[in-house]
Amino acid sequence: MVKVESVFEIIGPIMIGPSSSHTAGVVRIGLLARYILGEKPVEATIVFHGSLAETYKGHGSDKAIIAGILGFKADDPRVREALVIADKMGLKYKFMTGDLGDVHPNTLKVHIKGESGSEFDIVGSSVGGGNILVFEVNGFETEISGDYYTLIAIHEDKPGVVAKISSILAENHINIARMCVSRIRRGELAFSSIEVDQDVPARVLDKIQKVEEVKIVRGLKPV
Repeated sequence: MVKVESVFEIIGPIMIGPSSSHTAGVVRIGLLARYILGEKPVEATIVFHGSLAETYKGHGSDKAIIAGILGFKADDPRVREALVIADKMGLKYKFMTGDLGDVHPNTLKVHIKGESGSEFDIVGSSVGGGNILVFEVNGFETEISGDYYTLIAIHEDKPGVVAKISSILAENHINIARMCVSRIRRGELAFSSIEVDQDVPARVLDKIQKVEEVKIVRGLKPV
């Protein structure tokens, strides 16, 4: 069968340039990091890997990641001035380069801290044409594309917890399209990312948060 490519893989997304991989995709990773944090960010440390480490200044990946963390989308003209805007808003940020291992050359790691003190580590790749894959959150393996509404939860690794979350979604007529569950050590904490067909209302998120074994829950919008 002949593979039919998406028009976005051919011409790329609507974006502030110069590069869909080094700019648009990086903005999307930053915006996902903000959604995962779930509150106003106050500090961010970014580690650029591979080709991003070599070109992040020239290709504007530094502005792009901060733009996403500030809540801007890839086509927002404020992307170009993101560092200036961040300084005015009091967001502290630091850029580093490093080897993140055997991963895609356009990979970066974001350590983000919110005003309440909450902190997350997010690792993601800009894989071309503005497409992304966040594959690690706080050390948990995952697969978040940013293309769909996604519910994420950190919860105890016990039988029935995922079923409780799924049941709450079903009770509220929210259909699950795809689910990824991982853990670092058996019987401790697990991480679930659940792509769904619609936005998850705050009242549903609150109900999931009240499940005894659930520690953190977030509803992510497409980026």
